[in-house]
Amino acid sequence: MALGQARFAHINANLSDKISKKKCLIAVHRGSWGGNITQNTIGAYKAAFQMGADMVESDVNSTTDGVLYSFHDGHEPDVFGVDKCIKQMTSQEVESLRPLTSCRQRADGRINRLSEILDYLPGDGLLNIDRAWGIFPQVLQELDRHPDALHQVVLKAPLKAKAAFDALSAHPVKYMFMPICYSMQDVEEALRYADVNVVGCEIIAFDRNAELFDDENIRKIHERNLYTWVNAIVLGNIGVRDLFGKLDDDVSILEDPALGWGKLFDKHIDIIQTDWPALLYQYRRQALGV
Repeated sequence: MALGQARFAHINANLSDKISKKKCLIAVHRGSWGGNITQNTIGAYKAAFQMGADMVESDVNSTTDGVLYSFHDGHEPDVFGVDKCIKQMTSQEVESLRPLTSCRQRADGRINRLSEILDYLPGDGLLNIDRAWGIFPQVLQELDRHPDALHQVVLKAPLKAKAAFDALSAHPVKYMFMPICYSMQDVEEALRYADVNVVGCEIIAFDRNAELFDDENIRKIHERNLYTWVNAIVLGNIGVRDLFGKLDDDVSILEDPALGWGKLFDKHIDIIQTDWPALLYQYRRQALGV
C-alpha cells in the first residue's frame, strides 16, 4: 500500500518498509517498564525493543525553563511520589528527582530528556511522540537537531489542536504525523492540511457501533493511502477504558489472543499499541508468520 502523499514517500520509507515486511507493527505504550526500569525512559525503550517492538511511544512535556522531557504529566505521584506537575517544574527540579521502583523504593536512575531519547534511538527504530501538541514548535526545533528523526519520529495530535496543525504546516521539515480521529469526518478534515505529512490515523472506537470500528470505513482510510493505528492498551479509567471496541490486551491475554489482537489483524490494522509486546510479538509470528 502506498503511504500518504507521494511527495513525502522518501521521508516515510522507514515506516512503509516495516509495515510492508511485518504486516502489523507493534508499538509499545511508554516502553516496557517495571521493577527498577521507569516508564518513558531509555531503559524502558531498550526493554521494549528486546521484546519485539517496532516502535515505542513517548509522552513529551516541557519544564518552565523550556527543557523537553519524556514523561506523562499527571503521573508525578506514581513515578516520583510528588504532587507537583512537571509542567510547573524547572529542569533543575526534574533532574533532582529520583523515580520510584515498582516496590516503591528509590531508583538510581532518572527520567530522560527528549534529546537523550532521540540520541539513543536505534537506526531503524520508530518513536511516536504523544501529548506534545501544545508545544509542537518547541518539539519540532528539537527534532531538527537530530537528522535521523525525520525517518524515525511519528507525531500525534487530536483534530482540536489546531495550533499543532498550523505548526506542522509552517515548519519546513515534514515529519510524519498521525491525527487522532473519532470519525470519518475527522479523517477528511486532517487531509485538508496539504502541507502536513499525514501518514495515517489513530482511530478511536469506544464501542463496536462506532464509525471507525466499521471494516468498510477502515478500508476507506486505507484507500486514502493512510495507515491505521489502534490502541489495544487498557487504561482502566471509567469512560475511556475501551479505545477500540474491547479488542484489547486484556481479552487477548486473559481469554484468547484471537479474540483481541487476532481480530485487529483481520481488520488489517497497521499498528497496534500494546503494553505487552513480547506476547503480541509471539502471537504475530504465530498468526501472520512474521
